[in-house]
Amino acid sequence: MVLGKETVQTLLRSEKVRFGLVGGVNTATDFSVLFILVKALGVPVFAANIVSTSVAIGVSYLLNKKAVFGNDGQASKRQVALFIIVTLMGLWVIQTIIIALVSQLFYMSLHMDAHNILVLFVSKALATAVTLVWNYLWYSRVVFKKEQS
Repeated sequence: MVLGKETVQTLLRSEKVRFGLVGGVNTATDFSVLFILVKALGVPVFAANIVSTSVAIGVSYLLNKKAVFGNDGQASKRQVALFIIVTLMGLWVIQTIIIALVSQLFYMSLHMDAHNILVLFVSKALATAVTLVWNYLWYSRVVFKKEQS
């Protein structure tokens, strides 16, 4: 199915669609770094997750600020700090907990550890979905909240 130019333009007017597209770029970056670190370099999963999510944070801030929420003003220290706090809470705390829990469930039920590619993918995908919702709610309502005129 090919979308027409007008349909694409209409879709891109939606903040949630733009957020999803930016999330796709960030997720691809995060997953790529994670898998390279774990599979090619042998870095432990939880340490690799912290590194991979850190790499994606800079890209995420710029794309969300400009492309998603249209926040063209100069970044305030408060905005950057809030973005980092919300993002790190989602990526380092929520994702780490979910990856640990899902990995443990796989291990207990199928005797597959966190280094198994299927376990790593499923746990990271679920953790990413939860973090997506967390981030959108906080970014749209607090971090990049539009000022009332």
